[in-house]
Amino acid sequence: MTATDRALELVRAAAKAADDKKAEGIVALDVSAHLPLADAFVIASASNERQVAAIAEGIEDALREIGSDALRREGVREGRWALLDFNDIIVHVMHDEERAYYELERLWKDCPVIELDLPQ
Repeated sequence: MTATDRALELVRAAAKAADDKKAEGIVALDVSAHLPLADAFVIASASNERQVAAIAEGIEDALREIGSDALRREGVREGRWALLDFNDIIVHVMHDEERAYYELERLWKDCPVIELDLPQ
């Protein structure tokens, strides 16, 4: 099982929006074979709470423009770990400290990485 075309479209739009807001370490994982709740995760980080919130809001705005509203959003106000659930994808925008502590990429290391084609 692999991520749907729609999920991949959302992943790339979310990653671009995160990059536009200066997110760091943007990674996308195809979790469709391991998780029935979503096809993909997008993980990004920032060095402070204000930037975490700005990145999360930028992603929401970008995905809303292509017809996808977040079904659930948690942690945006606190700015430590914002979780945005768009049904097809789940976006994690994490403070650098939370990202280092929880190591989501290590937890989901068996999942294929989705190529994002972001500028270097």
